[in-house]
Amino acid sequence: MKKHLLLAFIFLLVLSAKAQFNNESLFNRIRPTDSLDKELHFNFYNFNFVRNYEYSNKFHDGYTLYGTQIEPQLVYYANPNLAIVAGAYLRKDFGNEGIYDAKPLFSLKYHKRNLTLVFGSLEGNIQHNYIEPIYNFERKITSPIEYGTQLLVDREKFKLDSWISWQKMIYKGEAAKEEIVGGLITETYLLKNNNWKLSIPTQFLAYHQGGQIDVLKNIPISTLFNGATGFKLHKTVGYKVKEVFTDNYIAVYKDFSPTKSRAYQAGFGLWLNAGVETKWGSLIASYWKGNNFLTIKGMPLYQSVSETLYDAGFKQSSRSILAVRYVYQKQLIPNLYLDVRVEPHWDLGTPDADFQFNHSLFLTYKEDFRLFKRK
Repeated sequence: MKKHLLLAFIFLLVLSAKAQFNNESLFNRIRPTDSLDKELHFNFYNFNFVRNYEYSNKFHDGYTLYGTQIEPQLVYYANPNLAIVAGAYLRKDFGNEGIYDAKPLFSLKYHKRNLTLVFGSLEGNIQHNYIEPIYNFERKITSPIEYGTQLLVDREKFKLDSWISWQKMIYKGEAAKEEIVGGLITETYLLKNNNWKLSIPTQFLAYHQGGQIDVLKNIPISTLFNGATGFKLHKTVGYKVKEVFTDNYIAVYKDFSPTKSRAYQAGFGLWLNAGVETKWGSLIASYWKGNNFLTIKGMPLYQSVSETLYDAGFKQSSRSILAVRYVYQKQLIPNLYLDVRVEPHWDLGTPDADFQFNHSLFLTYKEDFRLFKRK
């Protein structure tokens, strides 16, 4: 009876009111444009973060991430359709000596009309816009850089993000397996006007671990798949209450490995969301019902097998999570953006429906400086 009442509550919210918050202020997109030709720019991006998990469950550890990321990059606009980008990524965790992580950044970007081709460091991570059971928002902090190839299409009623990221390169005789991740995200609009938006999203994510030139022949090939599809309905309202919406997905997991070694070989989940965007912030009610679901890069809270420090391997085939999430986003001054999030949830799969929460504070600064223009 409790499950039926919960579903009724969620659908009432749908009738009265995003699967995820608007993360545009956290993005740093660098694209060629018609107005830029033979120009050298300096692009500076700084992402400051506090993300705290007040968790004490068997599927997600409780901890705090606190620090800053910097991405200084030189951008040469060789042509209105071509940008060459080179720079560095640095992450400093507060309370830890030195730089926690440093990576080079390089990308070649071709852009014409509605199409963009990227080779090198991708417009990836949370910019892919996956739902959280498939791609964990926290990866914006822990592993934001992806290298590979990406094709982006941005039309009025159709969007596509097709990408592949080579995560582990191996050389002949190496004692390691190569690792490749790739995905495809589309959104097709059935209705799009000033008041209503109705669209069909599809999301695929695949992972392959293998190789033919390593010396670990005793470790079998591994191929995993996550996918999701559903519908999104958004209604523009007015000034104070800007929009009401509902985003709903069916998510799937499948193990295509020749040798099956995981606890579950296939699973699925329902990801139901309803919310409202106002001048005071956005509020979203989210419900997850998963069965034998494993995720490649998603938030571990939604899995059926634990990967926590003390309960790794613990299994719970059916998972039920109800979350009520709030975000406040504001541009404080030009180029400086504030993002505050509070995300409590109830784990309905436990006898006492445990209440737990995480909260975040992000401060993002991004600016582009023109250094010179070649005549």
